[in-house]
Amino acid sequence: MSARKFAVVLHRLLWLVFVAQAVASPFVDLPYPYWAGWLPAIAAAALGITLSVTARRQAALAPARAAVEVDPPVSGRWSALNSPADRTPSHGTHQFGQTYAIDIVEEDEARPRPAFALLWPVARRSRDFPAFGAPLLAVADATVVHAEDGQRDHLSRNSLPALVYLMLIEATVRALSGARRVTGNHVILELGDGTYAMYAHLKRGSLTVRPGDRVVAGQELARCGNSGNSTEPHVHFQLMDGPDLDTARGVPFTWRGVGVPKNRETFVAPEPSAYSA
Repeated sequence: MSARKFAVVLHRLLWLVFVAQAVASPFVDLPYPYWAGWLPAIAAAALGITLSVTARRQAALAPARAAVEVDPPVSGRWSALNSPADRTPSHGTHQFGQTYAIDIVEEDEARPRPAFALLWPVARRSRDFPAFGAPLLAVADATVVHAEDGQRDHLSRNSLPALVYLMLIEATVRALSGARRVTGNHVILELGDGTYAMYAHLKRGSLTVRPGDRVVAGQELARCGNSGNSTEPHVHFQLMDGPDLDTARGVPFTWRGVGVPKNRETFVAPEPSAYSA
């Protein structure tokens, strides 16, 4: 286990210890003074800051890497959110190899996405969103190194009460539970030359591949879902330099024929031609 992997796991365990004793303290007498119960939280916070600073420093000092050109992971009409064309790290963190990650949502003029609600409805079903169930395509000839689709697709978090719940409670619990609970169902492809592609928030039970499979560009891998730390059905896509989300660093990408769409920019990805089922 690398030093960074050990630090990430320790950081998570320290928070879990703090939460566990906070939950237990109203019911049992803990065998140490009250102030000692805060030590795991203090240590976790300090370690978290150290990990964040180290990641930023490594990103700043790392040699500039040219963007890797791959095919789009979808076809049809989509728009971008949290794009690295606007800022990096695109999701506000280098954690989980997200430096150059992008989120995209499907745009269907015949069936528009439900608007963000101030109060009501608090949540919507996943199938109310056009992206739910859209095919996700291999961006290059590759080998599947990880694939899972057993986590449920939850209701949307596209209202103010639901978003507050996501940010204050759900996201924290998922982060403490590890990367797979943040990404939800996901698949990782090895593209070669030390580059890996990760697709997150897949639909439950939609995988058509498994680890070890060889895939070709344009081949369907799974379907878009709403699992993990997600506000609505969308595709989270990123390139990174390793398959372990706890230690991987982000790699810039560009989509062939599309580039890197900016936030709220609508683009049309062509139908795949390299693969026929």
